Amino acid sequence: MRRREFSGRAWRARLWVVLLAASALAAASATGSQARQQDGRPRRAVSSQTPTQSQSQPSSSRGQTARTASAPAGPQVQQTDAPPPPPARQTPTPSPSPQPTQGAPKLRTQPTAEPDAQREPTDEEIEEGGVVRVESNLVNLHVRVIDRNNRPVNDVTDADFKVFENGVQQQIQFVTREEVPITYGLVVDNSGSLRSQIGQVVEAAKTIVASNKPGDEAFVVRFISSDEIKILQDFTADKNALGDALDDMFIEGGQTAVIDAVYLAAEHASERRKGDPVEDKRRRALILVTDGEDRNSFYKQEQLFESLKEEDVQIFVIGFVNELEKERGFISKSKRQKAVDLLDRMAKETGGRTFYPTSLAELPGIAEQITKDLRTQYVISYKPTNAARPGEFRPVRVAVSEGRGGERRIAVTRSGYTARGDQPQPAAPPRTTQTQPARRP
Repeated sequence: MRRREFSGRAWRARLWVVLLAASALAAASATGSQARQQDGRPRRAVSSQTPTQSQSQPSSSRGQTARTASAPAGPQVQQTDAPPPPPARQTPTPSPSPQPTQGAPKLRTQPTAEPDAQREPTDEEIEEGGVVRVESNLVNLHVRVIDRNNRPVNDVTDADFKVFENGVQQQIQFVTREEVPITYGLVVDNSGSLRSQIGQVVEAAKTIVASNKPGDEAFVVRFISSDEIKILQDFTADKNALGDALDDMFIEGGQTAVIDAVYLAAEHASERRKGDPVEDKRRRALILVTDGEDRNSFYKQEQLFESLKEEDVQIFVIGFVNELEKERGFISKSKRQKAVDLLDRMAKETGGRTFYPTSLAELPGIAEQITKDLRTQYVISYKPTNAARPGEFRPVRVAVSEGRGGERRIAVTRSGYTARGDQPQPAAPPRTTQTQPARRP
């Protein structure tokens, strides 16, 4: 009896322990569930991927779920409501190719004998803080006077000149015929069209250089195509350096760019000593040697002549046009006529002159004539009667009365000038052309 009683008690005690343990486990489970609900951290992480992404990348989704479930408590970024951020903007990496479309041509340079080209000292020294007053509205015209046979006339008096601007006669301040320094550029075509003439052209250019006087300066440009317009020697008074640069010229193939070469060289010449009132009367010129056939210039003809209105540069041309085709098409001019028209217009609108040699033996005489034309000029200065608007083009005409015995005399000067935008009065030396002789009073 006692043994059975003992066994029953033991069984009830064990049962009671089991019930207590089960109750404790249930309570612990409820407490953990409530804590998880309060913590706001679900056991399953919500993915920010779209359904398509989740299906196509299951392994990535599971990895992201595991990492989210094990993250520590704290503020969470809700990715489901906000749209995905835009891709980061990356700075483009420059690529060496392809290259951009070729732009306007530039005048290439190289080291010269006088790289700094310092301005020569003048007699007028200005102290620091001093005030200089300059007649900025005075227009200076460089004028050549010739007869009907194109021979220079050197006995013109001040009273023989008349100047008209915009058709209105102007009051001339003074006329001088003094030797003034010359700045000029030798611009020589080195394309295949001058293969047979290049040696004599170089020698003729050396003749011009040899005539330079104290104060004169020159530069040498070799050109072929638009990307091969190069200064072989920049501004210098050193005749040896100029001669060495001319000796370095050689013929090379390419699409000749006459317009581009003149455009850049005239701009280069006009910038020399610009704005220096002491140098206002300095003559600036280009001596262009070419066959005149422009094949592939960046600039158009009208752009060239608009630019020449801005520059005070006379253009003298030695044109080897005889080898160009002279047969014209049904509706177009011949190559020779196109070249002649272009070269004549360059000289006419800048107050220069054209030479068309028929043989190489004429070159020394042409060189001497160009030198004479550059030096036997009159300088006419006048003050415009009314101010020009900035950027306005003012046509100019110079008339010369007849000489003794009724001799016709013709004034050659610029066709006009473009008023500068930084000055109320025209200050730039005017543009040039050949004018008609004055009528007999």
